[in-house]
Amino acid sequence: MARAIWTGAISFGLVSIPVGLFSATADHTVHFHQFERDTSDRIRYQRVNERTGKEVEYSDIVKGRDVGDGEYVLVEPEELADIAPGRSRTIDITTFVDLDEIDPIFFQKTYWLAPTDEQYARPYALLREAMTRTNRAGIATFVMRGKEYLTAVRADDDVLALETLFFADEIRDRATLDVPGRTKPKGKELDMATGLIEAMSGAWKPDEFRDTYTERVEKLIEDKRRGREVVTEAEPPEPTAMSDLITALERSVAEARGGRKPQAGDGAPDLSELSKSELAAMARELDVKGRSSMTREELQHAVADAAPPERKKAS
Repeated sequence: MARAIWTGAISFGLVSIPVGLFSATADHTVHFHQFERDTSDRIRYQRVNERTGKEVEYSDIVKGRDVGDGEYVLVEPEELADIAPGRSRTIDITTFVDLDEIDPIFFQKTYWLAPTDEQYARPYALLREAMTRTNRAGIATFVMRGKEYLTAVRADDDVLALETLFFADEIRDRATLDVPGRTKPKGKELDMATGLIEAMSGAWKPDEFRDTYTERVEKLIEDKRRGREVVTEAEPPEPTAMSDLITALERSVAEARGGRKPQAGDGAPDLSELSKSELAAMARELDVKGRSSMTREELQHAVADAAPPERKKAS
């Protein structure tokens, strides 16, 4: 059973509902330990007193804020907890806004909210259904782990979701970006780009996407463990020259309308001119079995055999 990372109450008006906060997402990042190169010696970090050189227990560490001229104000963890609004135990909705009015740039991280007991299911469901009917999100603040969060509480099917938001002063001004000339495209280029977007459009199906980089990291680790040759990825495509922009757009639209993902290059590549890493990338796309242990020549023949007829060329 999932374990709440925070418990308290969500309140709107005079209604208060005890809830638990649960992570809605999981991090698949591959985590590494650190070692000194050419040794098996782990690198470890310690909390060390810079004056005495001795390690300090975590319980003996307090926070300090630099106020200038080398002077620090020291603050105990209990003092921070004492000034937390609502003693860090209330998600207090102050207003409801149209969910569509919140710019996506404000969204930070998603959590689930669930009632802590069956007896609170009714007011929980009432708030959820009322927000669903009105397409509203409840704007609230609360404190967790020594930090105050701005949040949007919204209905998500049969549960309440809590979105942590950036505060307005945390959003950087886009006017500071150096966008040359603030170009306003028009004419055939704009028509072709619009057509390409339309041709590549489809329903949002998140299950069709996966973290392929993490998969490659796991494979790298396994290949090195077994002493296999490590196949590198192909280089990214070169930037499109402005003189080739219309041609690239036209070819992209044609391929997209034909049901294929637009590919860099003009037509099918000459396999004999591709590097091993480029052939390995094509083999991965074609799901060629045993590709990780193949030589360059074997990869070339395997790709040629696996490629659909319209993509075949010299092999």
